[in-house]
Order: sequence, then C-alpha cells, then structure tokens
Amino acid sequence: MRGLLTGIAGMALALAVSSAAMADEAGDAEKGKKIFARCQACHTLNEGGGNRIGPNLHGVFGRTAGTLEGFSYSKAMVAKGEEGLVWDDETLTEYFRKPAGLVPGGSMAFPGLRKDEDLANLIAYLKVETGAE
Repeated sequence: MRGLLTGIAGMALALAVSSAAMADEAGDAEKGKKIFARCQACHTLNEGGGNRIGPNLHGVFGRTAGTLEGFSYSKAMVAKGEEGLVWDDETLTEYFRKPAGLVPGGSMAFPGLRKDEDLANLIAYLKVETGAE
C-alpha cells in the first residue's frame, strides 16, 4: 500500500510540475507587453498600421518571412522566406533569441532575448496583439 501511495504522490507531483511548465511555455501577455516596449521604436502591431524601421507585425504568425507587401526587407530575410521560413511560435522564438543566428546578414539590430520566460511572454503578447488569438 505504501508503494502505491508513493507512486500516486509522485504522479501528482509530476503532473503539477508539467502543468506549471506548460503555463510557463504559454507565457504572460501582460509581461510580454513590457518586453515589447523595446521593440516598438521599430515595429507596430495594429492591423493596417504602418511600417517603421522594421515591418508591421500584425498577422505575422503564419506569414512567410520577408513577404509583407510594402516593406523593404534585407536580401537575407527575403532569401529565408524563399527557403520556406514561416513565422510561428518556434521560429519567432528562435529569431527573438538571436536574430543574426536565424537570419545571418539580416538587418535587425536587436541582439536578442536570453531568458526563456521573456521569449514566451513576448510570443504570448504578440499573439494577442497581432490577431493570432
């Protein structure tokens, strides 16, 4: 009986840890808004909004890299799009972690975010603000 209880307690703990990890992965949009403050000098989010130094990000989820009409992308970003790079949670996380790592020769000056939590929060905020949710 003791072994059964230990096993049940272990499974409950594993489930709790797993649920907490999934919540962390989902990110906090409110915290992501604060992180996006670093991005707003170059990017807008609103539907139909203009481009700045960087492209408007509304509708970015599911968009092929380098294809927003009306924005002049670097040759490196256009080439990545031609190779099949499509923006989703995974590819945006990789890009925001180290832009020059995913798109060598790209024009984004931002060095990247190091913390997984910051990345998840930024993605959560972008999903809400760009029409992905």
